[in-house]
Amino acid sequence: MEKKFDNYEDCEKAVGLTPGTLPDVSMLPEKYRKSLIGDFQATIVTEAHNDGWEPDFSNKNQPKYSVWPEIKADKKRPTGFGFSSSGYADSFTVTFVGSRHLLKSPELAIHVLEQFPEIYQAHLLLK
Repeated sequence: MEKKFDNYEDCEKAVGLTPGTLPDVSMLPEKYRKSLIGDFQATIVTEAHNDGWEPDFSNKNQPKYSVWPEIKADKKRPTGFGFSSSGYADSFTVTFVGSRHLLKSPELAIHVLEQFPEIYQAHLLLK
């Protein structure tokens, strides 16, 4: 059975961090800080839920699942944010999703997205 965490503190504990541990980004421009902290937190959430599993990029038959939150339009982002693409050609492969926060099952990806949407939004956006 896959481990599922309902709060970030439990994810920190699962990977051996003291709760509240964050990288020091104080020397960076403020507009980058939230995104960099979000990336760190997304890494912790992903690692905790994968429980030792790591994607094998040499194995094209191994399923790998990514979290991609829906970003709602607001005053800062009046058009919202969309993510879609399609294409077809013989021997054509493309991806628009990064490889660092992959999960081992679709159930975990859905759980993580539902439990930690603010972390993944912060990771993807400069706010």
